[in-house]
Amino acid sequence: QVQLVESGGGLVQAGGSLRLSCAASGRTFNSYAMGWFRQAPGKEREFVAAISWSGGATSYADSVKGRFTVSRDNAKNTMYLQLNSLKPEDTAVYYCAAVRTIGSGTYSRNQYEYSYWGQGTQVTVSS
Repeated sequence: QVQLVESGGGLVQAGGSLRLSCAASGRTFNSYAMGWFRQAPGKEREFVAAISWSGGATSYADSVKGRFTVSRDNAKNTMYLQLNSLKPEDTAVYYCAAVRTIGSGTYSRNQYEYSYWGQGTQVTVSS
């Protein structure tokens, strides 16, 4: 069982930055690939970024590539999402998720493959 808790959301002006954190419980954090997803009001939840359990492989949605950076610190059982050059269209609730994997370079962009989810943290970008 893995429990996930997001933090770091808030209100920021367009062009600003935030860093989201996802703290995980359990002793086997480094066995799980992790992902970030977001859901804006009235829209479906969408993929943002993913990272393998080793941290050696990452993937990003086209809409955030070059602006967001996903990373993890397995010693701290924590994953991060650095959000730079924020735009109003980045406004959403951001969720972290975990899926147990075998390969060190494996991750998933598919939300339905993830087993564990956090409660979400709100990011609001004003224009």
